[in-house]
Amino acid sequence: MTAEARNRLQQFTQGVRKYRTAPRTARPDEPAVVWREGSTRLLDYGAVPEATNPDGPVVLVVPSLVNRFWILDLDRDQSFLRALAARGLRPLVIDWDAPRAEETGFTLTDYIAGRLARALDAAVALNGGPVALAGYCMGGLLALALAQLRLKDVRALALMATPWDFHIAYGDLVRVLAGMMPRLEDTVAKAGVLPVDMMQAMFAALDPYMTPAKFRRFAAMDPDTLAAKRFVQLEDWLNDGVVLAGPVALECFRDWHLKNTPPRGEWVVAGQAIRPDQITCPALVVVPEQDHIVPPASCRALADGLPHGQVLSVDAGHIGLISAGRADETLFQPLADWFLATPTPDS
Repeated sequence: MTAEARNRLQQFTQGVRKYRTAPRTARPDEPAVVWREGSTRLLDYGAVPEATNPDGPVVLVVPSLVNRFWILDLDRDQSFLRALAARGLRPLVIDWDAPRAEETGFTLTDYIAGRLARALDAAVALNGGPVALAGYCMGGLLALALAQLRLKDVRALALMATPWDFHIAYGDLVRVLAGMMPRLEDTVAKAGVLPVDMMQAMFAALDPYMTPAKFRRFAAMDPDTLAAKRFVQLEDWLNDGVVLAGPVALECFRDWHLKNTPPRGEWVVAGQAIRPDQITCPALVVVPEQDHIVPPASCRALADGLPHGQVLSVDAGHIGLISAGRADETLFQPLADWFLATPTPDS
């Protein structure tokens, strides 16, 4: 057992060193910025070379506040945003940067009813009318709330790997968070934000064996393979997180996760309780069936509450939903088809 432990530790160390020295593939150039406010930008993927209809139907894409948007645009061969643009849509993606100055005091209402609502204004102006919304992970919750607040400006809503009921199959995370909450609240009180390292530690605690195992696998990979390239890209993305504004961190981890406010009808944004049954537009909930971050049952709880909700089931994990080699077939194409087939309100 001692020999095996040493061997695994050596493989893990080798994998980490190999990752740190691996060559990086330059990411594609960012498209034009069509709106900005504070640390938030709106990028126009209808202007990329892959776009086939720069004036096509606008899809406003909302990523999580804690991760960079570029998981949706890894490179020209693996890009959710470019895939939609290549199919005749005009994706506009929100780029959340780290909160600055007064933004560290932002609540979810400030982000959704303020920052995101004004980005929606810009998107509607470019589209000449209501737009489609797409949210990934936490971004799906932001998009859901925005849709409820601005029903007349949203013609369709897609929610990818989006949690709703935080007490369905979330037992380990709830216990970890309950134990860490005093430290989290203290950190927020002193720093004003929740650091990326602390968020990563919370999620890593769910499966302490995952990180050593993945780096041992990487140690054995041929560095010239696509699998090795994707591993480096995704690890770089995971390590390029964004600090959370203090009030937002408390709303997410204390209220959503511990108190389970969304399904209880107690999550309030701009004075409104956010309720899926208020969403009158067509909605598509994408459920990654192998997701260990957002349990599939949590996504389905959201789909069950949407009056016009459909479910797209995908055999993938949380990140593989976007980054796997089959994502073009299993997600990008079906989602583009759904957006294009969803009629505008006046058609």
